[in-house]
Amino acid sequence: MATTYEFDPQAAVAHLRHVDRGMDRLIQQVGTLELPVKRSRSVFEYLIRSIVYQQLSGKAAATIHTRLLALFPNRRIDPERLLKMSDHRLRSAGLSRSKCLALRDLAARAHLRELPTTRQLQRLSDQEIIDRLTQIRGIGPWTVQMLLIFYLGRPDVLPVGDLGVRKGYQQLRGFKILPDPDKLERAGRRWRPYRSVATWYLWRAVDMVLPTD
Repeated sequence: MATTYEFDPQAAVAHLRHVDRGMDRLIQQVGTLELPVKRSRSVFEYLIRSIVYQQLSGKAAATIHTRLLALFPNRRIDPERLLKMSDHRLRSAGLSRSKCLALRDLAARAHLRELPTTRQLQRLSDQEIIDRLTQIRGIGPWTVQMLLIFYLGRPDVLPVGDLGVRKGYQQLRGFKILPDPDKLERAGRRWRPYRSVATWYLWRAVDMVLPTD
């Protein structure tokens, strides 16, 4: 189920086009913003899926996630049931040992009500959410940044360590060398307070040939 953004998408696009000529050209080529923001799952279920999908191709991760869901009644993963499940049964879905440990840590925190709810997250700043969720095993800053963008719809997130975003910026500017995260961080300041929207367009730029004059 799609949800509304926490910002005006038309104002965000207009701002980016105004402050950055290269971004203006990119937006004209890509077209309408189609950044998906969905909250059809709980925070717990979202993070479960994020852990499963880490460092895997989309097809392989989807297969493992489907097998994992099949281990639970109604295909809804319950923290208590997960904690009681044997490693052998979890591994049967195709999960690695490290991912099993991460899922157990996440489930334990959810069971103890240490995992923030969606409503609680909405009251926290981006950095507070990153600080809270990266305490969970297997959850790094990039995973939380994806949650901020695609689950909470936050407007001003720039995952400077994301290879796709860096490649998109390289393509946007016509650089011969992939820009490092610090360079992208500095460059992205002009896009504030809509860096999430800039991020989406940079992802789209990767397979496009853009004019740089």
